Amino acid sequence: MTDNSKILTIIPARMTASRLPGKPLANMMGTPMIVRVWQQAVKADLGPVLVACAQAEIAAAVDKAGGLAVLTHPDLPSGSDRVRQAAEIYDLEGQYDIILNLQGDMPLIDPAALQATVKILHDYPQADIATAATATDDAAQVNNPNIVKAVLGKDGRALYFSRAAIPHGAETVYHHAGLYAYRRAALMRFCSLPPSILELTEGLEQLRALEDGMMIYCAELDNAPAGIDTAEDLAAANVILSG
Repeated sequence: MTDNSKILTIIPARMTASRLPGKPLANMMGTPMIVRVWQQAVKADLGPVLVACAQAEIAAAVDKAGGLAVLTHPDLPSGSDRVRQAAEIYDLEGQYDIILNLQGDMPLIDPAALQATVKILHDYPQADIATAATATDDAAQVNNPNIVKAVLGKDGRALYFSRAAIPHGAETVYHHAGLYAYRRAALMRFCSLPPSILELTEGLEQLRALEDGMMIYCAELDNAPAGIDTAEDLAAANVILSG
């Protein structure tokens, strides 16, 4: 495993999610969602965990729970840009060379998934970015455009990502999880690039990296980490927590 002292986990969070406004502060069995995500990241024991907040009320909730929060500009275009800015604020001298981007809507994430994703950068020195995916043969998932598919080549290298059911005819399709570990230089390079043609076509930010020639490798997980996008997702997650 990579030296934990060089890994910084950053959780980007903003209040303006279209399908579930105020999502970071959504009540999950008495605890704000963003705090649940922070707690799971801490359990991974990969070094400092930082919440990159677009609004002060998110930072206040994290601070109250004993976590570490940094305020970022509210108008940044993406979570990746929020992670980059938070890394620059918190780690001005650049001592952390791996930045783990954990989405702020994954309160049930298995800490082992974070560890497995970071390990990819240790196992594949040529990788610029590590992410994660789960094999599925569920037709409903394969044909759902809201579930992103990863096409993997040799040794788990990502060849493409799409909302379409690809690769055509495959018995097993990989359900991509929105979890990224960047080498610090790769994160800065990625955020300096303009949105790419394929990125805009598919609505998938990671295609910008592939179009620029960056190498992405995937950790294969047993279970896909579920994100919370709707009130129904939130209710289902609360049932799991209560049980």
